[in-house]
Amino acid sequence: MKLYDISMTLRPDMVVWPGDDPFEITPTGRIADGATCNLSRLAMGSHTGTHVDSPLHFIDGADAIDKLDLRKLVGPADVLDCTGMREIDAPALEGRLHEGVIPLLKTDSSRLSDTTPFRDDYVYLTAAAAQLLAANGVQAVGIDYLSIAGKNGTPVHRTLLEAGIAVIEGLRLADVPAGSYRFVCLPLKIEGCDGAPARAILLQD
Repeated sequence: MKLYDISMTLRPDMVVWPGDDPFEITPTGRIADGATCNLSRLAMGSHTGTHVDSPLHFIDGADAIDKLDLRKLVGPADVLDCTGMREIDAPALEGRLHEGVIPLLKTDSSRLSDTTPFRDDYVYLTAAAAQLLAANGVQAVGIDYLSIAGKNGTPVHRTLLEAGIAVIEGLRLADVPAGSYRFVCLPLKIEGCDGAPARAILLQD
């Protein structure tokens, strides 16, 4: 079985959304210094690296990440080749969506560096494409940079989240061929939080 780890590596010099807190890891105990074990303190924003948005991210009073149905994030997935596109509009997805299958959008953004600085030329989903996803019974959608939407991300996020579609951002798909896979993406279970980092993998027989 082939396994692809499609998660970003959390590290201090990693790229984050402008204005978000950088990832920090601070040793709090080291065996070399006489401690009984190695321990570290982590500090990061809730949308650091590969992460999942909860409905609460854009809808006040909606479900937080600990209430998200994990069945939306486990199941068959299609990696859709969307390279060469500046934005992903509805025509780019027509005929490529299947109920119960999670579309993972592979774009030129997968070639962008995981480290700073942030790049604002990332590929994103248009409002019309988000509406198409909502109309096709999609349970989740993933993309390969830190936001599925352009800089004004509210309409796209709201369309998806209000339709019950889980949003996965920050995937790494550069080395994954287009095709069908088994997808597993599990966000950290943080009570009351608007999103959480996740480990995402693809499996293929």
